[in-house]
Amino acid sequence: MSNSVFQSVIIQLKEISDRTFGVMDTEGCVVSCTDMSMLGERWPDAALKVSSASDGMLTYNQKCFKAIVGSSNYFEYAVFCTGDDQAARDFCAMAYIALNNAKTYYEEKHDRGTFVKNIIMDNILPGDIYIRAKELHFSTDAPRAVFLIRQVGHGDVSTVDVLAGMFPEDIAVVKQISGSTTSEELERIAATMEETLKNELRIKTVIGIGTVAEHLRELADSYKEAQTAIEVGKVFDTEKSIMHYENLGIGRLIYQLPTTLCEIFLSEVFKKNSIDSLDQETLFTINKFFENNLNVSETSRKLFVHRNTLVYRLEKIKKLTGLDLRQFDHAIVFKVALMVRKYLSSRENR
Repeated sequence: MSNSVFQSVIIQLKEISDRTFGVMDTEGCVVSCTDMSMLGERWPDAALKVSSASDGMLTYNQKCFKAIVGSSNYFEYAVFCTGDDQAARDFCAMAYIALNNAKTYYEEKHDRGTFVKNIIMDNILPGDIYIRAKELHFSTDAPRAVFLIRQVGHGDVSTVDVLAGMFPEDIAVVKQISGSTTSEELERIAATMEETLKNELRIKTVIGIGTVAEHLRELADSYKEAQTAIEVGKVFDTEKSIMHYENLGIGRLIYQLPTTLCEIFLSEVFKKNSIDSLDQETLFTINKFFENNLNVSETSRKLFVHRNTLVYRLEKIKKLTGLDLRQFDHAIVFKVALMVRKYLSSRENR
């Protein structure tokens, strides 16, 4: 347990009295104290006496001690207050209540985090989820969203350090939500996370969102979906920083296809010439045509070319590939083919 948890409570105790309050560990080392000069002092004799009287108050060497016991019923820390009078005993009792509550809260929070991590990483049996959730007062059926945060490049502070380092490369944030939370609301939450890390810590991130888990046991699937969302986004939506698994569209399907099947598909579509035979200008024209919903007039306006010039280019593409992009069915095939080629390129660059 972090000593800073004790120290934050100890500092507040200064306002109660001018007595010195502190915390000693099992070896008698002062790990937290209102008098900073006492930090690190060792009182092994006091530790032995507290250990033998861990169920009550102990007065020793003009100080009152009370043990904070752990789950094994052995003392893990001891609270102390200077003085051996009744006031010192009362102050020590109050300090014990405050510090014991802080310790309980910290451990429960830590245990909950470990519990969720084990679910996500499939390190817990399904039957044990119910038992552990009951012990931690964790609702099993509440809807939860999984946000996977991945740092892009290097910032002044590592995301792992900022968000407690549950995972070696990514940070999973599990948030309980209401049943009426929409996809748009989840993306707004992700955008807030991204903006906070960018503005306050100068960290650039991408965030993947899995489908909402209606039960704790579904968190592992949602986590994997958030991973897939990021990976698919890297291939097909490089300009986006927030990817929702539910909105990946056909890119999700292509990403799951074997590369051999993708290569066969391209060879069947482009019987005349390979897709690689198209130059960058032609590909740019094709993408603009798709962006403008196959509208010749609108595309020519966006490209600042005459309508007949665009028609000439489309005819040229038809001769090269055998596909007339002005026909909806041909356009669909060509669009999928471009995505498949992009997917294969991403695999080659790994």
